[in-house]
Amino acid sequence: MIVVDGKVVVELKATRGLAEVDEAQLLNYLKAAGMRVGLLFNFGTPSLEHRRRVL
Repeated sequence: MIVVDGKVVVELKATRGLAEVDEAQLLNYLKAAGMRVGLLFNFGTPSLEHRRRVL
């Protein structure tokens, strides 16, 4: 988990694909850090996968 400018949580993965558990982890990080915006990036696929979540 990386926090950018105290406003955005960024989670980096290198897996075959993003799963619900990865999104759940991002949401837990957001709640624990008291932040609203999260970005999830997966570098393990031929093309970059990304998701944005806002609480």
